[in-house]
Amino acid sequence: MSLNVDNCPRCGKIYVKNNFSLCVNCIKEIDQQYEKCLNYLRENRSCYLYELSEATGVSIKQITKFIREGRISIANHPNMSYNCEVCNTPIRVHTICDSCRQKLSKEASNMQEDEQRKQKLQKEGNHMSYNIQDRLRDRHN
Repeated sequence: MSLNVDNCPRCGKIYVKNNFSLCVNCIKEIDQQYEKCLNYLRENRSCYLYELSEATGVSIKQITKFIREGRISIANHPNMSYNCEVCNTPIRVHTICDSCRQKLSKEASNMQEDEQRKQKLQKEGNHMSYNIQDRLRDRHN
């Protein structure tokens, strides 16, 4: 029988496993940070991400996580943006910017085409070697 416990990745304390993968104290602390951010944003709609972080004491990383999780909406906050995970360009939606998304899509498409070419060449190569073997067999018979 195994215990359903783990170490909290945030603070290191032992906790009973849950859906958040954090201990109860860390969950409460994150919820308090979230409330601080919401309250500040209600009063300061035109603030920037770094201003929100400085005013609330919540890290930019945690605020960005709130935004990406959909807990904080920046739709009504025109100056709020966060960085693309690939190139650090400021963005307002998704995790990567349009430019990086296009590059990624193009690379994926190129990889798929390369794989298709490789499979086609293998089939042709196998077909050709099959024909050569047949011809050699026919010559010797």
